[in-house]
Amino acid sequence: MKQTLFFLLSAYGLCTAQTTITKAFNDPNPGESSTNVAVTGTPDNSATGANTTFNNAALTFTTLSQTNYSTPNATEISTFPGSTLKMVGSGNTIFYKQSAAKLEITGLVTSDATLNLSVNNGTFISYPAAFGYSETDQAQGTFTSPSASGLCKGTINVSADAWGTLLLGGNTYTNVLRIKSVQNFNLHSPADTSFILPIGTIVNTAYSYYDNVHKFPLFSTTQIVINVPLAGINNQTTNGAQALNLASLSTGDFTSKKEGLKIYPNPAQDFIEFKGQTENYSTAKIYSLDGKLIKTSDMKAGKVQVSELPPAAYFIEVSGNKKAESSKFIKK
Repeated sequence: MKQTLFFLLSAYGLCTAQTTITKAFNDPNPGESSTNVAVTGTPDNSATGANTTFNNAALTFTTLSQTNYSTPNATEISTFPGSTLKMVGSGNTIFYKQSAAKLEITGLVTSDATLNLSVNNGTFISYPAAFGYSETDQAQGTFTSPSASGLCKGTINVSADAWGTLLLGGNTYTNVLRIKSVQNFNLHSPADTSFILPIGTIVNTAYSYYDNVHKFPLFSTTQIVINVPLAGINNQTTNGAQALNLASLSTGDFTSKKEGLKIYPNPAQDFIEFKGQTENYSTAKIYSLDGKLIKTSDMKAGKVQVSELPPAAYFIEVSGNKKAESSKFIKK
């Protein structure tokens, strides 16, 4: 009876554990990609708070698109100093700087405008991020557009403002954490180095919905509003939304295009096993969801013992001759 009760409580804990965004699992790496589907309909981001319902059941999906991550070339790093990662997707290019504690934006290139935040990079997210996380960062640089160019300065507010159940099309996802980012920039003429008189604004409001299984957001939306009256741009608004194409993903798969390394079974009871090019990896590290190192093991015979771990969700990171790869698994 006690054993049955313990199993039920453990299973309940796994089902209700809130999602936390961590560097070990969620930080993108060069060579990775995600396949997304465009969304038709008006996204509803109105729900806030704990244990809420994000009701986007009326949305439908249309065309596929690919988001690719790569290492910036020398020219791009010279243009956007400090960049270590380049993301290309949905007609936009974003340059990032990765560090142990956060992911920062160094540049944003869209069809409407380019922001170069070389003076002061803007925070994309700090790790770990759980419900209640919030921070405001300053960012500064230059902007260019077909109609005007000059200096930009503003704030980026990032928060994990809600968690709950996501209804997306005909699918239901539990333990979903929403990250909200509001990037609010004043635009100035090139001569206004004291930032006294703005000539316009750019406001980008983005929502990303994560669960505790998939590395990339299940669902994301953006709204960019540009206002430069002197250039004849009055609240020009661009909306976008996409969902992760889950038909191409399976629980526990690594997302590296180059290595194709996968773990199984997931959930696991006694061993985590690997298939793919395991010869490139020699060491496996297991972390708790808050980033604490739990265990280090040699990848003997392509497997790692996990029988002694308490039932919970974990990250496993493998390293060796190739760039480290990570994935999430559940110990039952």
